[in-house]
Amino acid sequence: MTQASSATSRTVRIHAHGGPEQLVLDTVDVGQPGPGEIRIRHHAIGLNFIDVYQRTGLYPNAMPLALGMEGAGVIEAVGDGVSHLKAGDRAAYAANPPGSYCDVRVMPAMNVCKLPDGIDFETGAAMMLKGLTAQYLLKRCRPVEGLVAGDFVLFHAAAGGVGLIACQWAKALGLQLIGTAGSDEKCALAKAHGAAHTINYRTEDFAARVKDITGGKGVKVVYDSVGKDTFDKSLDCLMPFGLMVSFGNASGPVAPFAPGLLGPKGSLYVTRQTLFTHITSRERTQEMADDLFEVVQSGAVKIRIDQRFPLTDVKTAHESLEARKTTGCTVLLP
Repeated sequence: MTQASSATSRTVRIHAHGGPEQLVLDTVDVGQPGPGEIRIRHHAIGLNFIDVYQRTGLYPNAMPLALGMEGAGVIEAVGDGVSHLKAGDRAAYAANPPGSYCDVRVMPAMNVCKLPDGIDFETGAAMMLKGLTAQYLLKRCRPVEGLVAGDFVLFHAAAGGVGLIACQWAKALGLQLIGTAGSDEKCALAKAHGAAHTINYRTEDFAARVKDITGGKGVKVVYDSVGKDTFDKSLDCLMPFGLMVSFGNASGPVAPFAPGLLGPKGSLYVTRQTLFTHITSRERTQEMADDLFEVVQSGAVKIRIDQRFPLTDVKTAHESLEARKTTGCTVLLP
């Protein structure tokens, strides 16, 4: 193990589930990494909707809970058995357990990746969870009949952090991404980032518009992080044997439904995905990260950071995210 002195860290935690008022900046002791662990000092921290789900209790955890799933910084120490990182390395991650809202932390090394020199810390912190999510959605969540250049896909919340990455990546793959968003400004942003078509779901019936755009055929895949408000109509956007990929609950969890309805709608497939099922090994994490690093460094995907908040202003950051006031990615700065 490489040694570094112990430290204290400002760490945002909650001691009970609830609103942004539950976010408290505590001071905690940070020790040495054990076997398979690293200690990282953050330069930037990613903000994601999963942080809200954990804060509210939609995804319950034991208390007190340190929040945050994404960060970038410099490795201070490594524990026994860690061979892919060393002290002084620039690194970034999306990982469990939560706890990235802090200055410095000890955490498992498995999902921590060396950050290429051509990618700055803010971009690294903003891109890992969202970029790896876009990677598995577009590369690993494919319909039974496959995806080829020219195919239509529907992506909800297309102006968000994951959405803007997906718009660009889908265009690079030759897919015709139809993006939905809640304002004309957000639709224009998605279009500027590669969406072939956009729909303002507040002023248009997105299911009817999808049918218009696709000549009545529908899309092969719907990627939906919104949840309750979009799920039912999303099924109506799919062509026969189409795939409904649910990967979030921004509007609330999807209500129980009878699988029998999938038959009359075209023998549809439905899956509920989470990134952390995809990164359960060091090898898979690195493979997905390398794909992400390559597409970012090539310029095909640009990581847009539209909001920066000091760590001390984390409550305002959460309020902005929940109020749909954010676009692109948001980072917290220690």
